[in-house]
Parts: sequence; structure tokens; C-alpha cells
Amino acid sequence: ICWDLMRNSLIALAVVPSLASAQAAQVRVDFDAKRMTSVAASGIADKATARQVTADDPVRMASISKLVVAMGVMKMVEAGQLDLDADVSLQLGWALRNPAFPDVPITLRMLLSHQSSLTDGADYLVPLGEDLQNRVSDPKAWDTTHAPGTYFRYTNLNFPVVASVMERASGERFDRLMQRLVLRPLKIKACFGWATCTPARIKRAVVLYDVSGPVRADDLKGKAPPCPVFKTPTSTCDLAAYKIGTNGALFSPQGGLRISARDLARVGQLMLRGGKGFLKPASMASLTTPAWSFNGSNGDSEKGFFCHYALAVQTIGSKQAGCNDDPFGDGRTRFGHAGEAYGLRSGLWLDAATSKGTVFFVTAVPDDEPRGQSAFYRVEEIILKGASGQVRK
Repeated sequence: ICWDLMRNSLIALAVVPSLASAQAAQVRVDFDAKRMTSVAASGIADKATARQVTADDPVRMASISKLVVAMGVMKMVEAGQLDLDADVSLQLGWALRNPAFPDVPITLRMLLSHQSSLTDGADYLVPLGEDLQNRVSDPKAWDTTHAPGTYFRYTNLNFPVVASVMERASGERFDRLMQRLVLRPLKIKACFGWATCTPARIKRAVVLYDVSGPVRADDLKGKAPPCPVFKTPTSTCDLAAYKIGTNGALFSPQGGLRISARDLARVGQLMLRGGKGFLKPASMASLTTPAWSFNGSNGDSEKGFFCHYALAVQTIGSKQAGCNDDPFGDGRTRFGHAGEAYGLRSGLWLDAATSKGTVFFVTAVPDDEPRGQSAFYRVEEIILKGASGQVRK
């Protein structure tokens, strides 16, 4: 890596000493619709081997996964397999209903835009052997004060439901379905969970660490995990017995996409090109046009972090009262998605007006990392406001 590229990354880490001391991995890729314009990488991907991180190493990209899932949904909508506004109960084979509003159907559009009235109160991690239907029968899974379609509440549990609907409509296991629908057509070497990743990708996995040093996730030691899905400590890992469509949570559609920053930038480039060659213009419009906008009382904006949300696509840079969603600090409107899990912070942000985008991730961020001048974390602002690196030769 050239010195200027390293210098830019190290400056960002030096501003937050706790990150530097934990040897956090940090990657930023800037791009336009046609090429990568800047690549910067610094820090450690795996402390056990002292392997340096690169922009080609797969990492658990957290909630940006939701955006990629939504692209898969739109492919199925185009194929006539799914309808954004149909009652998902018809696909699931059982009634998905808020117990306080039993007559109100819940649709994919509601689920993808976090207006379904589901909450994460009953947890969204559903182990192998448990059915999603049982999980959503827990009263804690529901917001009983707001009817479906009337209120925004960011909820991870929406996406296991979406994945279950996709499985039922296709007859395919979710991780394999996403390979067929999205990842292989885009020539992206990524996977939901590790089951469909190649051995070569698994060897390059970025380990997620706590700021104080212990492993939090994905310490694979160069090999596929013994069980690629979430299970209880006492249960067996028999994926052959899994019944398609009963538990879309298994491969973590809400946050389990393992993808490199460079490959995620390719997803961003596709979106900057309007989905040309992959999605129809109408599909891209559905994906990116806000289905919900904050008016002061119609949702939980999380202190101004969420102000406009489409189908798993967030718009930032709002200038309205109550919104504080500009981590770049330049007043420009962008769309994409943020990610946060296991000490990782990530982002995919696209500026349609300039046809430019940025992907980044940083690991070993403390759970108590303070917010910056916006509702985003300080470390995100440092990375996004800082100078980008230079093109890797």
C-alpha cells in the first residue's frame, strides 16, 4: 500500500486511541459508477496470524445486508413470484398478524420499510430447530399501539420474515437463493453466513474483536465453522432436516452478509447506474424511493438517525427539523445503509447527484462509542469526513 494511502487510514485511527490500541481493521473504498477511485486499508484482519486487512477481505457487513436482501426481493417481484403489497401470510402458510390489529394484513413493503409493527422485543436470533412462527407468536414481538403500515420502528426481525417468504415462494434455502438471485449474477464472491462461501474466501475472513481484545465473531482459523447457522449449545447441526420456509433467520438476512468492501462498492456502482442490466427502472424506484418519512410523530427516528427509509434503503442528509442524519457534514443528500454489529461499524453511501459513493467498515469499536455531531457515531464521522486514500495500483 502506498504511503499516502496508509497515512490517511492511520490519521483516522489515531483520532480514536482506543481503536488504534486494539489494532482495529479499517477499510474505505470510494468509487463512481464506473471505477474505484480510492482504496484505503489499515489494521489487522486476524491477530492470531498478524494478517493485515485489505479491501478484498470478506467481513460481516451487518445491516447493509438488508439492502442486498431487498435487491433479491425485487428480482422475485420482477419474476412474478412475490408481490410487495400482498398479505405475506399467503406465502408463509400461516397468519402473520399483530394481535392488537388482527384484521390488518402485513406486506413485504411494510416489512422492508420497517412499518410492519414487529419489534425486536422477542429477539430476532431464531436457532435451528425452532420455527419463526413460534417466535412471532410471542406478544413481545409486537408493537400493540401502532397498526401495521402506520409507524416506523427499525426492527431486525422483519428480515427473517422476509427470508421465510422468499424461501416459501422459491422452494430454495435462503443463502443459496441469494447466491442465485443476486451474488452470482453480479459476480460477487460473498455469502450469507459461511455455508456458501468458498474455502479461499473463508481463509480471508475479517475477525471481529472487542475493543479490549477478545473475539466477538468470525474467528474461523482458516476453516468453515462446524455449524454455519445459529443453534443452541445442546442441539445438533442437521441442515438436511431443515424445512424450507420455516425459519428465515438461520442465515442472518438482517446482518449476516459476508462481503468485502470492494465487492460492496460494486453493489453501490450498480445502484449509481440505476440497476441497469440487473433491475428494471421501476424496481430501482421502488427500492430507493422513501416509503416512510419522519413527520415528528409517525415513527421512532432514533434521535434523528432515521428520517427517510425506502425498501431497506436509508436516505441521509435531511435538512428538516428533528433530523440529524448527516455524518459527512456537507449537507448533501445520500442513500444507502448503515451497519453495526459485534464491534463493527459500516456504511454504504451513494450521492446520486455526483454519481459518487463510499463504502467503509471499521472493527473493534467500543459499545459505548459516543455519537458525533450527527446521530451517527464519532468514528463513522471521522472516517467519512476524512480524506480518502488513493487508487491502489
